Amino acid sequence: MKLPINIILMAVIISGFASISLASEQTKDSNTPQTLNDYLTHAALNNAALKASFEQWKVAIHQIPQAKALPDPKFTYGYFIREVETRTGPQRNKFGLMQVFPWFGKIQARTDTAASTAKAASKRYEAQKLTLFRQVKDAFYEYTYLARAIEIAKQNLELLKHFEEVARIKYIAAAATHPDVIRAQVELAKIEDALRSLEDLRAPISARLNAVLNRKSFEILPWPAREEFEPRTVDSQHLIAMLRKRNPDIAALDYETRAARSNVELAKKNFWPDVAVGLDYIETGSAVSPGVGDSGKDPIMLAFSINLPIWRNSYKAAERQAKANVRKKLQQKADVENKIIARAEQVLYGFDDSNRKIKLYGDILVPKAEELLQASETAYQGGTVDFLNLIDAQRTLLDFQLRYERAVTNNSQKLAELEMLVGTELPQKP
Repeated sequence: MKLPINIILMAVIISGFASISLASEQTKDSNTPQTLNDYLTHAALNNAALKASFEQWKVAIHQIPQAKALPDPKFTYGYFIREVETRTGPQRNKFGLMQVFPWFGKIQARTDTAASTAKAASKRYEAQKLTLFRQVKDAFYEYTYLARAIEIAKQNLELLKHFEEVARIKYIAAAATHPDVIRAQVELAKIEDALRSLEDLRAPISARLNAVLNRKSFEILPWPAREEFEPRTVDSQHLIAMLRKRNPDIAALDYETRAARSNVELAKKNFWPDVAVGLDYIETGSAVSPGVGDSGKDPIMLAFSINLPIWRNSYKAAERQAKANVRKKLQQKADVENKIIARAEQVLYGFDDSNRKIKLYGDILVPKAEELLQASETAYQGGTVDFLNLIDAQRTLLDFQLRYERAVTNNSQKLAELEMLVGTELPQKP
């Protein structure tokens, strides 16, 4: 008795899910990521590039207290090789302590520069994390697609085995020709070859994921946990508005521009002198003559000094340099913003296009191809169509199923890239 094609399809799908679930359970390990959140968490904790970016942020933060600090006080000591004889006694040693105080506003300008640089570093770290998450998602979704493609190939292999059996039975019953059996066997060999190619692709994609996760192990990762696809839509105008406001690369350039402006203020302060205040203490011995007032009394002297900012051309050049750096940062920001917006528009096109393909293949073409395959098998068994029509229907179904899964994968990857550019998860379009 021949089973209807829809029952065979259901049985093959169930067996495919069961085999993948069993393989996943066999390779499951407590330290091995399973879901997308597991992969993201593992990458955030272990990725070397992200750790380096975090340390760069710490470097910038530790620069702030250094910028706030006064210059180190200067201690001086002098020894009189020949003692200076004074009325109150011979002077033997001299001790001095001097503290420089930068001109008003210099420390604040330095601190503002360091603080803005630290904030820029935090945004660079955020951008690195978003880039890493996008890489993880891209590889994860590709790995998920591979698992589904292998599953579909196995389903179609089982179908072809069924068709080959039908052709053989009809050939034995003299209801079909020998070429039908040969065609079925040729198609079987082609599907088996494609299946082996897909299975061989598992190792390099797994290695790609391991590299992003900074895992030392070269073991093949288990198949990702299959998640239900939820269609999403994104509003273009809202996306661009969010991108201008939240993109970390643009925000980093904003803070770098602030740091450059603070450097302009610092350069202007170089035209003014720094003030130094200190104390000098001179050790004095007892007077040679007895009865001298203040004999042996050690003098203490309050000292002031300033540097002389006389090299005006140098200071003007430093100020012009700082202003040029501000203009450079502004132009860099405009260039980066334009490129990111153009990239977002291109990615959004791919995202919308994949949404359209998902509806086309999922709602229309795949169901129609399944219906065509079932009708073709019935017609072939009834002798109203030849075996080529049946094989063509099977090829069409395989092609549409893979195109649907490819569209789902592209959609998820494009959404991940959009969220990387925006810097946050995107809300649903009203």
